[in-house]
Amino acid sequence: MKIENTQSQMRKGVLEYCILALTSAGEVYASDIIRHLKDAKLIVVEGTLYPLLTRLKNAGLLKYEWKESDQGPPRKYYSLTTEGENFKAELAATWTELTTSVSKITNTK
Repeated sequence: MKIENTQSQMRKGVLEYCILALTSAGEVYASDIIRHLKDAKLIVVEGTLYPLLTRLKNAGLLKYEWKESDQGPPRKYYSLTTEGENFKAELAATWTELTTSVSKITNTK
């Protein structure tokens, strides 16, 4: 068994929550999301982000708006919907519960 496979699965499991968190402050361009995820070492391949953004949009959690750019073609900016805000809050509670539970188990001597 390769550790990289397990690490990748663990990262994928939290990507939705992280994307919702990144978009909760306001409109975000996809390349900014990628930069934040790469800085946090949560994403390696950029191609994994776009299908996830589409899935979150189709689920009604994200919306986007096209805006003109000084640097080329119009850009798509993502933000949370009201449903996305509610979903993110539920994920935040789940994340807190999960990290507390895992810490109890892994910090036991």
